[in-house]
Amino acid sequence: MAGIIFAEGTGLNDSVFGKSQAPIKAMIEQNVEAFEKQSMIDKIYYMDTTTHYAEKYTSETSMGDFEDVGENGAYPITSIQEGYSKTIEPTTWKSRFEVTQEMIEDANMGKIKSRANMFSLSYNRTREKFAADLLIGGMGTTMTFGGKKYNTTSADGKALFATDHPSKTQGTKLAQSNLFKYTAASDTFTDVLDAAQENMQDFRDDDGNLLTVAPDTIIIPNSGAMKRKVFEAVASELDPNSSNNAFNFQIGLWNVLVWNYLPKTVQGKEYFLLMDSKFNQDYMCLPWLDRIKLTVKSSIDDNTDANTWSGRARFGAGFNNWRGIALVGDSLSTGTQL
Repeated sequence: MAGIIFAEGTGLNDSVFGKSQAPIKAMIEQNVEAFEKQSMIDKIYYMDTTTHYAEKYTSETSMGDFEDVGENGAYPITSIQEGYSKTIEPTTWKSRFEVTQEMIEDANMGKIKSRANMFSLSYNRTREKFAADLLIGGMGTTMTFGGKKYNTTSADGKALFATDHPSKTQGTKLAQSNLFKYTAASDTFTDVLDAAQENMQDFRDDDGNLLTVAPDTIIIPNSGAMKRKVFEAVASELDPNSSNNAFNFQIGLWNVLVWNYLPKTVQGKEYFLLMDSKFNQDYMCLPWLDRIKLTVKSSIDDNTDANTWSGRARFGAGFNNWRGIALVGDSLSTGTQL
């Protein structure tokens, strides 16, 4: 989310705080932009903006196949209907820090810089934590963040990661799963990855037609053990489980994202996520909605005479199409067995 809006109160430049305004602005802007370059949000979510209070995301069921109609045959009529839909409403997020007159009088720029840095970090960290918690919260239908509940269902009303996603046209007759489990104690990681990849490649649309889902991204927490497993499986030219020099077909297929804000385990066990980055973007699977970019207002508190810096933003996120991502975990209490 590039750019920050700054609003300065009347008379600040002529006050004791005047010379501190530009340096504080620069510190906030530089820190936010630097953090955004490392952020995983835009690598996992479908980034969108809006000028409305909410946005509706939907899909359409597929067309039928072309038909052999013979010579001079009429064009068949193929019906399309709207699939499941999801409405996402951004919410308002705020924070504030103060620069006291005493800090300015004592030329305590170190403390002023520290507060500006902490303010920037707090904003970026909040977005990153919210995005990560929402994603893993997709194992259920809600998650709690900062004492408030947020919806984590996909457009079909099921948890983002579920074993029984229904079809819009065929109901539970065509139920599908994007939540898979394995047993780390007995299953080799390469076999697990192969099976999870195959299952995603077999995802169907609402009419049962094979889609073009091709997972290309592995998302893992900052776990040393999981990093070693993943990179052994996808970065070795030869099969890491074989001494017969078998070719490892997984090499070069994956972009691996290590997200520090993800929990290291789910249900006390290791896990990873697979995502088709192109499908996610094309079908707006995991929308992140920015309504108002970070707006920072500088003013003087009449009660304390301090220079207050108040930050406000509106953003939200949710899940539309579950087919762009899958969660694979060791010994999950629920999940389709690989």
